[in-house]
Order: sequence, then C-alpha cells, then structure tokens
Amino acid sequence: MQKQKWLITGVSTGLGRAFAHSALAAGHTVAGTVRAGADLEAFERLAPGHAHGRILDVTDDDAVSRVVAEVEQNVGPLDVVIANAGYGLEGTFEETPLAEVRRQFEVNVFGAMATLRAALPHMRRRRRGHLMAVTSMGGLMAVPGMSAYCGSKFALEGVLEALGKEVARFGIHVTAVEPGSFRTDWAGRSMTRAARTIDDYDELFTPIRQARQKASGNQLGDPAKAGDAVVHIASLDRPPAHLLLGSDALRLVAAARTAVDEDIRAWEPLSRTTDFAEGVQL
Repeated sequence: MQKQKWLITGVSTGLGRAFAHSALAAGHTVAGTVRAGADLEAFERLAPGHAHGRILDVTDDDAVSRVVAEVEQNVGPLDVVIANAGYGLEGTFEETPLAEVRRQFEVNVFGAMATLRAALPHMRRRRRGHLMAVTSMGGLMAVPGMSAYCGSKFALEGVLEALGKEVARFGIHVTAVEPGSFRTDWAGRSMTRAARTIDDYDELFTPIRQARQKASGNQLGDPAKAGDAVVHIASLDRPPAHLLLGSDALRLVAAARTAVDEDIRAWEPLSRTTDFAEGVQL
C-alpha cells in the first residue's frame, strides 16, 4: 500500500482518534487537529515523527486556511483529508435555542466546509486526493429530539453530494462517512443537551434522553473497526460516495429511505399535477 499524508480534524477523542490510530498503524503520516495543548502532546506520542498535532478551532475560517497551508508545506502534500470535528446537540426543536442551533451548524457544517475548502485547491492542482467528512446516519434519517444535529448532518450530506460531482473530473474523490452508534463519548460528556422547558414533550422525549444516556459507553459500534474501514476505502481507486458504518446505521437508514420511497409512490399523481400542461418551456 502506498503511504499517504492525512489530515484529520478532531483527533483528541472518539472516531477522529480511531481514524488516526488506524491510519498511523497502516504506516501513513497523520496531521491531527485538537483544541488543547495537552491533547496535542498526547496525539504526537502515538507515533513520534508520523503523528503531527496542530491546535485548531474549525470555526475560525482564517485559522483553518493557515493550518492546512502549513501542513501542506511542512508535513507534505495531503492525500486524504477528513473533516471529522463536530458534536451532538440534543433537544426538541421547540426547546432548543436558536443560538445553540447556529453553533451546531458553525461547527458541524461550516467547520467541515472550511476544512475541505482549504484543502481542495492543493488537491485540484495535483489532480488527485480524497476528501471525506463525517456526517452520521442522522444525515440520512432523523429521530425525535435531534433536529439541530440531524439538520446539520443533512446539510453536510448535500454539500458533499454536490462537491463530489464538481471535483470528480480532477481525480478527487469525496466520501460522506455515515456512522451509526459507536462506543465513544459522543452521547456522553461530548453531548450538548438543551434544557427541558415544555412539559408537553415529556412523554415522548424523556425516555429517549434517558435511553441515550444509559446506552453511552455500550453502543454497538467499535471505533477501531470504523478506523480500519475508513483506511481501507482511502486505498481504493474507486471509493464510495457514501460509507455507512454499523449494522444499526444500515437498518435505520434503509427504513428511512423506504418511508421516503413510499411517499413518492403514494403521492406521485399529485406531484405530476404541478407541471405546465404544454410541458418543458424552452
């Protein structure tokens, strides 16, 4: 396998750390971004000389551009970039303050876009590269109490879908990585939870929140295996545009897509009534 240069945002914990572990174990060089100096030192100790830490807040567009340019110069031309940094915001739509929703989008959507956008010109000039972003099974299906999070991941899915079609001609691949539930801190200390304020949602949402908290640390997915899967697709000549990770993601996304297909079929006659009678206007 050809050795690659990787950049992964958010490698201090969770799936970002797992992706970095697997890439380093495969002999690749990884530049990983973290938010604190202690995390930087811990990351670089994973593989001295091959793990290169950088401090970065992905919501700072200028800083993202500077870090990517510096990594390109000092670590080497990037083959793989994974926009992984993000977090979960839990809360019903009505109870979640818009300021928190905006913050969710700043990190999960605009932070990922800034990362990929900073790397793209370098890859375009070289006519090769692989851009990835971690969305979620929640970017292809939605559950109660996660409207802001799912909204951010649905948005990122759309960005990646269009981006992939724009850059394929340059030899650049784009993959949306869509994990299910993995045994990380995502649903535990890393989760931001909107305050409960409306009793009407208690019956629906209280059991959901309790179940998610109880399941934290006992999820089905193994982060190390997710890391190996991502390293595998990075070695392919024709990697997928979408990579679901986990049997729960397969099951829940398939059910969501079936529901959409059923609506399309059921309402097809009404959908067709909105065309001009004379057809396409030229």
